[in-house]
Amino acid sequence: MSKQKNSPSEQNNAVRLDKWLWAARFYKTRALATEAIKGGKVHLNNQRVKPSHHAETGHSVRIKKESIEQTVIIKELSGKRGPAKVAQTLYEETAESIELREKLLQERKAAFAGMPQYASRRPSKKDRRKIIRFKQEHQN
Repeated sequence: MSKQKNSPSEQNNAVRLDKWLWAARFYKTRALATEAIKGGKVHLNNQRVKPSHHAETGHSVRIKKESIEQTVIIKELSGKRGPAKVAQTLYEETAESIELREKLLQERKAAFAGMPQYASRRPSKKDRRKIIRFKQEHQN
């Protein structure tokens, strides 16, 4: 007795959640997506699930990465990682999620607004000459 593979239409109805997160470019690798799901950073329809749980179109996915939390609705399924333009068509972020993310960004900008900005670049050749000249003048 041989097992028959699922038809393409059945395969398109559900994809592993970790695979979909990777294909939608929320995580760089499937291993990172799996780790995030196991760690409770990803919720499907407001419930903790296993990485092998099937995602389906219309499901809500809440993703927390660092201090950013996004809620997206799955529009299309894909188990293959493609270009970023294609990945953006796989989901739609909710209006509340966008609003909250922008609010947090503004708060973060306001918190760092009063801090001094330091040049993190290396001195140019002209800058190095000025430094050498300054040191030579002030050594004497």
